[in-house]
Amino acid sequence: MADMLVKLYTLPDITPLLSKLNHMGVEVRRAAPMEKAFVTTWVHRHFSTTWAAECETAFTQRPVTCYIAVRKERRETAVSHPYALPPERILGFACYDVTRKGMFGPEGVRDKERGYGLGTALLVSCLQAMEADGYAYAVIGWAGPTEFYRRAVAATIIEGSEPGIYRGPLLID
Repeated sequence: MADMLVKLYTLPDITPLLSKLNHMGVEVRRAAPMEKAFVTTWVHRHFSTTWAAECETAFTQRPVTCYIAVRKERRETAVSHPYALPPERILGFACYDVTRKGMFGPEGVRDKERGYGLGTALLVSCLQAMEADGYAYAVIGWAGPTEFYRRAVAATIIEGSEPGIYRGPLLID
């Protein structure tokens, strides 16, 4: 798969999408350092060992370069303790600056949660953070759903970028 290039200075406004998701009880936010074990375990369970390892790298950065989409769970009974916040269920994740500086990915949304705009919200949230960090462009490495990236952020294929920086898997003897 080819890499894709995104101009960070022309990103779409996702405020309406984030508002719609919030009304559905979904929040897209930067993951907190103490959530590392939960997020990487979830990524490993729903996607792959490689993506979990890349996600783990995002948690070594400061600030963390992993965004997550979560749904706040409803409580059946009232809790009086001020720090007893409702639990959150992970729906998707996206990372940047993990494979190489200036690169977006990996990104994944749980199958049954697709179609609501979570992928776009995670993508643009990460790319906005990259722009805030001073990048003018981002590379989407080994972009699988090229039409999604083209539609969401006007990404273009980088000719001659296959296989790019990626190598075959390491084998354990």
